Amino acid sequence: MAKIKLTSTLDPSSDFVLYEGDVLDLLKTMPDEFVKLVVTSPPYNIGKEYENKIGIDKYISGQEKVIKECVRVLDRRGSICWQVGNFVKNGEIVPLDIILYPIFYSLGLKLRNRIVWHFGHGLHASKRFSGRYEVILWFTKSDDYTFNLDAVRVPQKYPNKKHFKGSQKGQLSGNPIGKNPSDVWEIPNVKSNHVEKTIHPCQFPVELIERLVLSMTNEHDWVFDPFIGVGTTAIASLMHNRRAIGAEIVHAYVQVAKERIKLAEKGLLRIRPMERPIYEPNASSKNIPPKYVQLKSPSEQLSFLQDT
Repeated sequence: MAKIKLTSTLDPSSDFVLYEGDVLDLLKTMPDEFVKLVVTSPPYNIGKEYENKIGIDKYISGQEKVIKECVRVLDRRGSICWQVGNFVKNGEIVPLDIILYPIFYSLGLKLRNRIVWHFGHGLHASKRFSGRYEVILWFTKSDDYTFNLDAVRVPQKYPNKKHFKGSQKGQLSGNPIGKNPSDVWEIPNVKSNHVEKTIHPCQFPVELIERLVLSMTNEHDWVFDPFIGVGTTAIASLMHNRRAIGAEIVHAYVQVAKERIKLAEKGLLRIRPMERPIYEPNASSKNIPPKYVQLKSPSEQLSFLQDT
């Protein structure tokens, strides 16, 4: 059984730093250019149990403080993925990605994609169309950034399609290891019957973070989640031999995150596999069952490699 080194304060030899408290306090302890990827879903200011609903101007100001510090601790070849939905007031929606974009732009970050995360379930609206997507703003700090496309390719729609003329006639027209997943991702959100569901009301699916971690970091890199919740970012990172750091103010969520890590150490944590297709009632293909996570310690493996 792999043992993950988990600490509550910054320790470069840790596998997972889980700080219980305000993220700005954690950020004060983090050196410049420490992490390769910042990925998070901040509070949306819609009155969930973990947030106090405030005026939109005050909300933006609070986000700006965190974003500025995230840029400071981001590696020059790193990425920031800020996943948000809509602020809703009296039935009117305000897209948070639009109002937060100027903050990132003012800090010199470069927008690479506005990724649309589409999911099939959510609240049903009666006076507007039901919302079924959220947005991931992907920024880089420079033009020289880590991006591993081959690690996240998805199956070709027509895998055996060939060129029918020209110098490549008869050869496969698509990449044999898969296609670019594009900027619209259909991944089920975590609802009551989802295998990963915990007490958190707005929980990330592991596979959403996996795609970002695999494409935007290399093994042993640090992944930082300023609002880490029940630890999904850490699980997705540790699964793929990365290290994780994050902050959470809700004690109950911190406890759930620790418990999920313990289960994963024992090989007992179940997740929805990346390769599992979206459910189709009439599909004839074999169903892919939940996957059991078995974590290993990235720092121990790195130490072994350095000693050989």
